[in-house]
Amino acid sequence: MSSSNNSLAMQRIVKLLDENSFMEIGSHVTARSTDFNLSNTDTPSDGVITGHGLIEGNLVFVYSQDAAVLNGTIGEMHAKKIASVYDMAMKMGAPVIGFLDCAGIRLQESVDALDGLGQIYAKEAAASGIIPQISAVFGTCGGGLAAVPAMSDFSFIEAQKGKVFVNSPNAIPGNRIDKCDTSAAAYQAKETGCVDGIGTEDEIIESIRGLVCMLPGNSGMGGLTEDCADDLNRACENVGAMKGDPRYVLSEIADDHIFFETKEAFAKDMVTGFIRLNGTTVGAVANCTEVYDDEGKKAEEFANVLSARGCSKAAEFITFCDAFEIPVVSLTNVKGYKASACSENNLAKAMARLTYAFSSATVPKVNVITGEAYGSAYVSMNSKSVGADLVYAWPDAKVGMMEAKLAAKIMYADASADVLDAKTKEYDSLQSSVLTAERRGYVDLVIEPDDTRKYLVAAFEMLYTKNTDSYKKHGTK
Repeated sequence: MSSSNNSLAMQRIVKLLDENSFMEIGSHVTARSTDFNLSNTDTPSDGVITGHGLIEGNLVFVYSQDAAVLNGTIGEMHAKKIASVYDMAMKMGAPVIGFLDCAGIRLQESVDALDGLGQIYAKEAAASGIIPQISAVFGTCGGGLAAVPAMSDFSFIEAQKGKVFVNSPNAIPGNRIDKCDTSAAAYQAKETGCVDGIGTEDEIIESIRGLVCMLPGNSGMGGLTEDCADDLNRACENVGAMKGDPRYVLSEIADDHIFFETKEAFAKDMVTGFIRLNGTTVGAVANCTEVYDDEGKKAEEFANVLSARGCSKAAEFITFCDAFEIPVVSLTNVKGYKASACSENNLAKAMARLTYAFSSATVPKVNVITGEAYGSAYVSMNSKSVGADLVYAWPDAKVGMMEAKLAAKIMYADASADVLDAKTKEYDSLQSSVLTAERRGYVDLVIEPDDTRKYLVAAFEMLYTKNTDSYKKHGTK
């Protein structure tokens, strides 16, 4: 057995996996290099514990860096152990979970260590879209190693000790760590779009266990389905009044009220995450205008517009779901685009990514219009035009080119106030009514908010066998 059995790195693995399920691989591997002081240094497991185990009976592969061994630095054999874990995981079709706590590249091994880091990059790239990759940063993760959690599908950072940076805060011109700690978990979660959650070590490990149980082990498994004890026809009370905060709506719709949010601190105007419907894992993408705290008080408010960050966040999430055959539901409440210089610099490209992600995804896609659905922003948000299989709308939804009052002002710029009011009402009735969109086939059905769960369950049940590939050899006449 490894001499690292009682290390913090091993303790993290034990917390993560089902009891007595961990099987270590490469426990006696040590550094090959003897340059400088390494010949006189004990390097048990070469600073990383690797192996496989179970989470709620699901096979996973794990590596956990040991900061007590050469500060967890990456050397030749250290990297080869991680690469070997990836090879095994891809063969077996099981997720890889990495616990990062590392001072960087091992200076004593120089180019051998650099080559090792490159091998880790290559394995992450090869595994992308084949098996889920999850990482958690419990200590330092700097320089080139920062790409490892960024290349993962999901990443978490310990709130107090976790540090992620390419350049340290003090190396950024005009900045000091006491002015702005760009390596801190809170900053990384809010600004970079690479972090799905922060918390204590135990909270992160519990989140990872929950996430693994939501995901298929590999891209060949198809959508993950489990038994469902929740009432499929359960009414979702008050969701109509809470449409501004889709976290509440999704929790009400979901089996057992469980919604697993991803990238929760980044681009809060767009919500992404996983729910289950009739036991089937479904990815959720939703516009957000309100955030409520644990006491039910409104904590934040946003305009119902698409931002560059929100589009990019949603596009990345949809792409993951499509790669792993996870159906997607969207909750749409959007009337335009965020107007700011910063957003404008990136908005066209981000909007294109979102539109492309929805259009190209071949998994079942259902859209629920909960509020406004105006203009090209709506088109990008999983509309019928870009490939939604089914579109539902709540009765008070508005679907059209733009708000009726603004349209009337444009068409009748010189008209009196009375004429504008009349034309606003006329435009709203003829062009912005959800019933008009339904008559034209852009909305499949208008449903009551309380009935949303049962309609979505039925929709995804019907779409379960969706296949975009044609098996036709020839006709029969």
